[in-house]
Amino acid sequence: MPAAASPMTDEQRKAVITAYLKAFDNGGTSHDGIPLIEFFAPDALFFFPKWGLAHGKSEINEMFGDLGKTVVSVEHHFSSFNWITTGTDVLAVEGTTHGEHRDGPWRVGVPEWGAGRWCGVFEVRDVLIQRAFIYMDPDYAGKDVARYPWL
Repeated sequence: MPAAASPMTDEQRKAVITAYLKAFDNGGTSHDGIPLIEFFAPDALFFFPKWGLAHGKSEINEMFGDLGKTVVSVEHHFSSFNWITTGTDVLAVEGTTHGEHRDGPWRVGVPEWGAGRWCGVFEVRDVLIQRAFIYMDPDYAGKDVARYPWL
């Protein structure tokens, strides 16, 4: 990744997050061969629902390995991202996805209550993700319906 002047602009931070998500969609490697974990600072924090909080690159790598055992493929819909920038190191993005989970496929809106909508809050500094907190329903295939009477 190219070095950025300090402090980074919102557009530079958005570019780091976009490159990370494209690498995620590409099975864990960017188009130019950068491994997914290299987008993160050594002491980064990463929260993912039903996994918990990963501290540092080693635990983040473990979390990606666990997630990779369940998700066959994913595609983020970059053209519909809704970015919330703050002019600081922190930014958020709302987005949608579709893909294949070991329990079955998902596509945002099918059904409307199902998986595919997500939000991430990121802190990006020195061209590295310092913090990533992902908020979404990890029941990709929509199997957890018995506990929700409105479904």
